Amino acid sequence: MSTLRFKAFEEVLQRVPVAPLVSYDKSSEIFATRVFNKKAMRDFMPKEAYESVVSAMEHGTTIDRKMAGMVATGMKAWAMSKAATHYTHWFQPLTGATAEKHDAFFEPDSSGNAIESFEAGQLVQQEPDASSFPNGGIRNTFEARGYTAWDPTSPAFIIGKTLCIPTIFVSYTGEALDYKTPLLKALHAVDKAAVDVCQYFDKNVTKVIATLGWEQEYFLIDTALHNARPDLNMTGRTLFGHAPAKGQQLEDHYFGSIPERVLNYMRDMEAECLMLGIPVKTRHNEVAPNQFECAPIFEECNLAVDHNQLLMDIMAKVAERHHFKVLLHEKPFAGVNGSGKHNNWSLSANTGVNLLSPGKNPKTNLQFLTFFINIIKGVHENADFIRASIASASNDHRLGANEAPPAIMSVFIGSQLSQILDELEEKVKSGKMSPDEKTDLKLGIGKIPEILLDNTDRNRTSPFAFTGNKFEFRAVGSSANCSLAMTAINTIMAEQLIQFKKEVDALIAKGTGKDEAIFKVLRSYIVSSKNIRFEGNGYGDEWVKEAAKRGLSNIKTTPEALDALVSKKTKKLFLAHNIMNEREMEARHEIYLETYTKKIQIESRVIGDLAMNHIVPVAIRYQKMLVDNVKGMKELFSGKEFQTIAGMQLEMIKTISAHVANITSHVEKMIDERKKANNLHHAKDQAIAYCHKVKPYFDTIRYEVDKLELLIDDTYWTLPKYRELLFTK
Repeated sequence: MSTLRFKAFEEVLQRVPVAPLVSYDKSSEIFATRVFNKKAMRDFMPKEAYESVVSAMEHGTTIDRKMAGMVATGMKAWAMSKAATHYTHWFQPLTGATAEKHDAFFEPDSSGNAIESFEAGQLVQQEPDASSFPNGGIRNTFEARGYTAWDPTSPAFIIGKTLCIPTIFVSYTGEALDYKTPLLKALHAVDKAAVDVCQYFDKNVTKVIATLGWEQEYFLIDTALHNARPDLNMTGRTLFGHAPAKGQQLEDHYFGSIPERVLNYMRDMEAECLMLGIPVKTRHNEVAPNQFECAPIFEECNLAVDHNQLLMDIMAKVAERHHFKVLLHEKPFAGVNGSGKHNNWSLSANTGVNLLSPGKNPKTNLQFLTFFINIIKGVHENADFIRASIASASNDHRLGANEAPPAIMSVFIGSQLSQILDELEEKVKSGKMSPDEKTDLKLGIGKIPEILLDNTDRNRTSPFAFTGNKFEFRAVGSSANCSLAMTAINTIMAEQLIQFKKEVDALIAKGTGKDEAIFKVLRSYIVSSKNIRFEGNGYGDEWVKEAAKRGLSNIKTTPEALDALVSKKTKKLFLAHNIMNEREMEARHEIYLETYTKKIQIESRVIGDLAMNHIVPVAIRYQKMLVDNVKGMKELFSGKEFQTIAGMQLEMIKTISAHVANITSHVEKMIDERKKANNLHHAKDQAIAYCHKVKPYFDTIRYEVDKLELLIDDTYWTLPKYRELLFTK
């Protein structure tokens, strides 16, 4: 009997729901109580220091060292009032996770006593070891120095008894070694470009903010069962496992009643989030069994990214208290839906106007159409770069798997807006418009409803869909840092708006009226980007064929997709807006390739270990039991009677032998391919070898193992099965 599996299951059955630790009547009572926000800054800092930080947050001005000292003093006083004893620079290295090194406020003084100290230098800059984080060759082992630098646009917060200060992370030679630095540059670029275009419509617009609202999908698995699955422990997904009789086919989990254990977990997790200023608002059951989702109110993009990274840490820590493990892998279970992180992106002006909301009159409608059409044009021109921004070993399992958008980048805008763009294309096609045509066009545009949520359908098969007043980038993976996708979208938008303004200004300089110039350029964009627009079923084979006819890329695997990060086009784009230099781009390309290789390598090793040390020995033990049983029958029966009685078991013995032989053979071949891949010296060559030579054996071995799972006595099987993992309350 498999003691580990059944002990784990017994532990699950004895679980008593853990009550939430934090009790509150209103979310507003605890919201941001552990955040050094504007209210806390006003209470703990001199007015001039407060105004300096606010100016840095809202206008990007520099905080001088004197003001930084005042900020540090106030921040320390606030943190200690919340019982904090340590501080850390909290940053986002290219591991995809967050990083922190805690230092105590404690400092010995000259008299042999001690004081609590935190000064400007400790706030503004720290020195983590840059060579110990992924750096793509930017830092050698003997060249360790790197710097974290305070990001005042994202407020400090307290976790436990530690003050966490959001920072960027750069090398000694100045290259970005994190996700946040390029994002901040991209946000600055789109702000400037969008303001310049907004001046055509409203001179009061002086700042444009990119906003983000993410939707985080995840699975919850009981800790005991999780620990009894080495593949879940090591890779975040089940490498073996036959589909249960009941999966998600009855569609009864989606939006269903939330189980008590899960609800208690959600309440605790939400309380932690609210205290840290993460405005979580929505929770519900997702489509797959044991799959759930949470989502916040949208925020400024940089803060939203920080909050999502923080949320993923909180989810894992709170889950431990409730005897759960959170699975953020994009496809932890075969045969049921995987998990994404839908990025709802928009642009908002300082006047309070959402630039992707049509508004009430033709003037604001024209502004809406300008930004709307430019986004479509930008996606069309940079589809491969956008695909690269969501590429990973884990997301490859999900994209195009009939529950997520395909790897083909397309834009869905709905029938109503499609009709409007088609009409705009036709009306401007003739060239110069008469006054009557201009009036008719403006009135036609003015008919766009202010709120399109009920007039624009929602296409869940589209990777980039317009959903009323924002675009939903659905292809981002659940475990991903949103920064890379948001850096891509905002950089692309900045470039596109700059090009748009150049073209419009050129027409105006030749004597064309402003509105007519805008219409002409928009019409040319509608025509040139038409191929990226798709209103149908992105899951269907027909779309794959249609996309090929349209000349759209269908890059299915990460090693090939990542090439777009270092293409001439992307390099030109990043260099033009000072987002990254060539060394930073090349380093990231190498890091992402190496990460892909390592993940596939780990999965390969785990598959070999499980197959040869768990599955095959169990199959042989069960087979031996059958053989002994057949020998006993032969002593009791003979001839045809024996064949009749023992025939089924004889066939099972043969079948088990065949599966064991196939598993052993395929594992040996997989290991041989892995050795060949390991001997390659270039990151791209290794990644391709692991993708196309090693990885194909995964499904082949899995098929044989999953067949054995159905044959072997349940009491022999060592691994918790899908019916146990997915349906534990």
